[in-house]
Amino acid sequence: MKQSPGSGESYINRNSLVPGPSPRGGGRKAKPYAVAEVLSFSICHTGLKVIFFVEVKILFFGKRFYSSLRKTFRSLHGYNYRVWSIGAIVSNVGTWMQRIAQDWLVLTQLTNHSGTAVGIVMALQFGPPLILMPIAGMTVDHFDRRRILLITQSAMALCALILGLLVIAGQITLWAVYIFAGAIGCISAFDSPARQTFFAELVGDEDLPNAVALNASIFNSAQLIGPAISGVLISIIGVGWVFIINALSFAGVIISLLMMRVHDFYKIQKTVAIKGGILEGFKYIKSRPDIFIALLMLFIVGTYGLNFPIFISTMSLIVFQGGAHLYGILSSMMAIGSVFGALYVAGRKAPNLNALVISSFGFGTAGALAAVMPNGVTFGLMLLLLGTMSQIFTTSANGFVQLSTAPMMRGRIMAIYIGIFFGCTPLGAPLMGSIADRFGPRWSLGAGACAGFIAGLIGLIFKLRKNNIDTLCYKDRQ
Repeated sequence: MKQSPGSGESYINRNSLVPGPSPRGGGRKAKPYAVAEVLSFSICHTGLKVIFFVEVKILFFGKRFYSSLRKTFRSLHGYNYRVWSIGAIVSNVGTWMQRIAQDWLVLTQLTNHSGTAVGIVMALQFGPPLILMPIAGMTVDHFDRRRILLITQSAMALCALILGLLVIAGQITLWAVYIFAGAIGCISAFDSPARQTFFAELVGDEDLPNAVALNASIFNSAQLIGPAISGVLISIIGVGWVFIINALSFAGVIISLLMMRVHDFYKIQKTVAIKGGILEGFKYIKSRPDIFIALLMLFIVGTYGLNFPIFISTMSLIVFQGGAHLYGILSSMMAIGSVFGALYVAGRKAPNLNALVISSFGFGTAGALAAVMPNGVTFGLMLLLLGTMSQIFTTSANGFVQLSTAPMMRGRIMAIYIGIFFGCTPLGAPLMGSIADRFGPRWSLGAGACAGFIAGLIGLIFKLRKNNIDTLCYKDRQ
């Protein structure tokens, strides 16, 4: 405080609430309430500055969040992709419901908790894309992909309907499940590459990685709902009616395909008749070592690591002594992580080999941790991380392979990709099921985790060798 003239006491100018000369030329003692007013003024002034600062930060980060959101979901700006997404959500929920019901049917009604039988079903359902990829690749490259999808989706709906009626009538056998799993696998051999390459016609090459990632997030978002619904419906109305509901859900995709504006499709260069067919695709891959390494990593992880129906079903049933409800919950936990992974990739730029290497190591780490979890709760938490890493790996591999391939070769290359992604998993499924039966589910899951580490190591060695070669070439040019 300033000193009043002729006085040794402090004074307060109450009009201005700040120290200053007394209006009467004399000093006045500082009153307690005046000091409080000064303090309150200072606090309010500081508080207003803090509030203003926080509002500016919120506004700044809000704009960044909104911009990031628009970037992540940019493929939905187009009418055709929006229509496709709505139909895909409905159909994918039904697909996941049937997957859970089918595994549960084989495990509890047709066998005595046989992981090997589940592995055989997976082999029959996902093996045909590997065998039929020469025909499927050429078909997708030559014919209208929208019409191919209309045919394949209708055929899979019919299979689900017949399978459901057999279960309801009490005529279902394990061999019947094997037969229909094989039939669905043959249809998927044409459906999957047609669907993956169809996205380029909906959004163009620029937004293709985003469309692939969003489609993966839709598929895995359905996994959040489908298994949980399936687990409840199995206990209420039975397995057969779950198959019937899935058959009806295919109407979502079929209607969406019929509602699309064909004149808005992006023009994709179709291939002309080329001698050698799918052999040209293998020659193309041989000439592109980056694509070859990406497919090799996918082969290793897909063959041994992506056998989640075996891992989750045997862990929930044998290790944690749970029922269909626990199996559905754990599958949904896996799906939550998969959605996180897909949305992460959707918000990023075009994927590269670095993303594959990092995510494959992450996959191995998450799988190893999940294998040693002591109870269902901690196991479910690890499935979140495992789902995230697996989805980042597979979605990045899909986008990288498609964008790295010439449009006229894309159908055949994606047929090879689908053949590896779906067809090679059955090669490892019986082995993973046998390990679960003989040594226990934890050892089976641990073996799958090792595949992630091996694939990551292969990608890392390729990257290091490529960097060394590029460095030597640069020095030679100097």
